[in-house]
Amino acid sequence: MRTLGEQPAAGSLDSVRRADVVPRPGAATRTTADAHPGPVDLPAADVPWSEALQGRTVVVKCGGSTLDDPALRRSFAQDVVELWQAGLHPVVVHGGGPQISSMLDRLALEVRFEAGMRVTTPEAMDVVRMVLTGQVQRDLVGAINAHGPFAVGMSGEDAHTLTAERRPAWVDGRPVDIGLVGDIVDVAPDTVRNLLAGGRIPVVSPVARGADGQVYNVNADLAASALAVALGADRLVMLTDVPGLYADWPRSTEVIPELTAGELESLLPGLAGGMLPKMEGCLRAVRSGVGRVHVLDGRTPHAVLRGVLTEENPGTTVLPDEAADGTRTSSRAAAPAVAPHEEETPA
Repeated sequence: MRTLGEQPAAGSLDSVRRADVVPRPGAATRTTADAHPGPVDLPAADVPWSEALQGRTVVVKCGGSTLDDPALRRSFAQDVVELWQAGLHPVVVHGGGPQISSMLDRLALEVRFEAGMRVTTPEAMDVVRMVLTGQVQRDLVGAINAHGPFAVGMSGEDAHTLTAERRPAWVDGRPVDIGLVGDIVDVAPDTVRNLLAGGRIPVVSPVARGADGQVYNVNADLAASALAVALGADRLVMLTDVPGLYADWPRSTEVIPELTAGELESLLPGLAGGMLPKMEGCLRAVRSGVGRVHVLDGRTPHAVLRGVLTEENPGTTVLPDEAADGTRTSSRAAAPAVAPHEEETPA
């Protein structure tokens, strides 16, 4: 990865000429040696310009309230476009658990959970593909493209971008069958890279193929983590429906503002439900080269923009072990239980 001040090589992502964007009232145009000139209309006037992130890839996973609430979806879409305009390369990975559950209910198909994960039958898998790529993804792509011709939707199945194998699950020390739920074992990021090189914003559904030809439902948090690693992303942002990782839930609502990979690893055995795969994905990402992971409250408007560009948005930041300065003390007396309202589905 090039350093600040170096000119981008021909054909690199940083050399891509971005599409013309009509500035909105009050938009500011900023140009640096590393940045693509273009209008930047930040919703929060106090959000600073970040030269350090010019040309860097940021993977953002959204789900829950962000997808359900039209106002939050519009705010999220604007944040993603603002990051693009500011010279970053955003990639969106989305969930859709509540939407899948709603469709299963409408179709009178059984919904059952084991080990905090949806049991995905072949019939349910058909619904998962239909809802994720035919409804949720279309809504997100449409919200982003309301600002210009930026977003392109794709599934992990496309061009074998995500390959998965059947994921085992355990309850009280015994294996349980959760059906067609997969764990990612390989990522082929070239299609996503080509979209970024073409000036687009990829929006990826967490459905993956298996080497056996079977199609699997993949947890969106783990899909975002694996894709961030494969792309060499500088940041991974996980939006959730809680303020962050609680230090001692349910006895306290104090949120852990920052912790290292090692500290997070020690907490994982005490996590449950939807927070477990989310923090598992965070740990995998920072242990595999992603610069840092932000776990942010997606119910807060413009959480992504503030979290990425200011790092002051309330939430939890996970850093690599080598980022510890040796002076920060840790008060993790008790591992947090599942956070309230956290989604507990593969998608």
